[in-house]
Amino acid sequence: MSKASDLADRLSSCPAGANGWKEFEDVCIEILRYLFVPPLAEPKLQPRTFSGIDRRDAVFPNRNFNASNTWGHLLQELGARMVLFEFKNYDITEIGKEEVNQTRNYMTEPMGRLAIMVCSKTPNKAARTKRNTMFSSPEKRVVLFVTKEDLKEMLFIKERGDDPADLIVDLVEWFYLQHE
Repeated sequence: MSKASDLADRLSSCPAGANGWKEFEDVCIEILRYLFVPPLAEPKLQPRTFSGIDRRDAVFPNRNFNASNTWGHLLQELGARMVLFEFKNYDITEIGKEEVNQTRNYMTEPMGRLAIMVCSKTPNKAARTKRNTMFSSPEKRVVLFVTKEDLKEMLFIKERGDDPADLIVDLVEWFYLQHE
């Protein structure tokens, strides 16, 4: 079995909800490392702000300052210096505007204007509305919703020798097209 298939199977077997949150987060981080390191640097896991008030799930430093690759483009376009990933392994509870707002609170200016929420299910309409409102603000913050199916697709994109980050750009562009 290929590494991509193994990771996809492990992701599929993660139980949704509170009982599987740690397994979900761990396998997602392993997948993201496999997909994006390099060109992104090794992630900082559970980093806290100086005061200790905020704790982000995973932050991948983007040091593609002069690169013409996808991450270099996202650094230029969205100031994505530190790519924030938040993991939402919900089962019964909906992923809504509160979760998007929490992610927004973690998006400080030095981090950049791109965050990615990796979700076990599709966020609700209120989450999408909140995300649109954030982009309409002067800060122009972009929060992408990446599902388990998106992660699996990126695994197989990498396995066939293409750049899985192209799907991230596709999601950014799709967000721009849907924004109102």
